[in-house]
Amino acid sequence: MFQKILVVTLSILFFAFAVCIGYDEDEKHMVQNEEFLSQAAKFHGHLGPYMVLGLKAGLFANQVLEKDPMQTDAIIETLPEPPESCFVDGVQFATGCTMGKRNISLKEGEGLKATFKKNNKILILTLKQEIIDEINSLPPDEEEAWENLAKDLYQREIEKIFKISK
Repeated sequence: MFQKILVVTLSILFFAFAVCIGYDEDEKHMVQNEEFLSQAAKFHGHLGPYMVLGLKAGLFANQVLEKDPMQTDAIIETLPEPPESCFVDGVQFATGCTMGKRNISLKEGEGLKATFKKNNKILILTLKQEIIDEINSLPPDEEEAWENLAKDLYQREIEKIFKISK
């Protein structure tokens, strides 16, 4: 059983690193892959808006800081329970930062802020209040509405979701 879990986990992690994510400078948005989203949802356990927001933040950090899961640190500030803490799984899946390497941490805070550091470069992404309000307006027990919003957020431009500070 342990070997099966290990093989599945390693397969998912390998796939995450192997997927090629491009960036269109003219449109300033990520060219994203639906299979990547599907694998991230499998890693996390379901498709939800906070996990997708973490994915987008992590993918953007990879572009800005040049992906390096050994040299990048991620500090996430938000409520330390689901659904907000699901953001951490998206960041882990996209960046390769992990709790085991101790290069991702979760701090209790209001709203949602992600700080990425690599060498002397820093990227700060703060979730816009209108996105928080949009998520909070969803009926808590309507899974389809949550998944639909997650898919919609995945397609939105990063600048429409986060305040970006470099």
